Amino acid sequence: MGLSTVHTVLGILWGLSQEVSLDACITQTYFIHGLSLTESGVLLAMAFDRFTAICNPLRYTSILTNARIIRIGLGILGRSFLFIIVPIIRLKFFHYCHSHVLSHSFCLHQDLLRLACSDIRFNSFYALALVICTLFLDSVLILISYILILYSVLAIASQEERLKLLQTCVSHICAVLVFYIPIIGLTMVHRFGKHLSPVVHVLMGNIYIIFPPLMNPIIYSVKTQQIHARIQRWFSMKR
Repeated sequence: MGLSTVHTVLGILWGLSQEVSLDACITQTYFIHGLSLTESGVLLAMAFDRFTAICNPLRYTSILTNARIIRIGLGILGRSFLFIIVPIIRLKFFHYCHSHVLSHSFCLHQDLLRLACSDIRFNSFYALALVICTLFLDSVLILISYILILYSVLAIASQEERLKLLQTCVSHICAVLVFYIPIIGLTMVHRFGKHLSPVVHVLMGNIYIIFPPLMNPIIYSVKTQQIHARIQRWFSMKR
């Protein structure tokens, strides 16, 4: 998702280009929203993986077979990139008569709707329904999975085993928060922050794109024993 914004973000930051064609903007919109839905689907699949591993450990290999994992992956890609084709194609046929200034250094569906003078009701309702059926539903299912995981973990007598099982979920929980918090912040800015400075819109948009891929390597590697040893060695050298 970050790579799909490189040509416009770097063009603006380096002063190479202050414009983007409509076709390039629509293509970028398609990949940003498609990859965002893909990441949400992957996080949901990872939550199901954690749920199965903790609540049904003896059936884990029989439930998550290679064939089933492939079907889950194809389902995530199909849901992410097929369902958004219709509103994205309609953007090409809209008439844009408002100020051709985007709120961010990249193109978003809601930003293009703001510039359009055509009837955008279908796109608005379709986008809202899609968000509810994907991002919102994914977050609810992730929450439910962790409630069931917590219920299962609390039934274990040994406190040491409880902590060990919960620690396996910490990285995924952090990844979920890193993904959804910027989305919620950007949505709030678009919905209620029309009076805010354009700098706030640009900042929230860049956080939405840059923050998750910046934090994910840290989240998933911080528990690695080799990295722990290097950090401890680094601090001991400082002393």
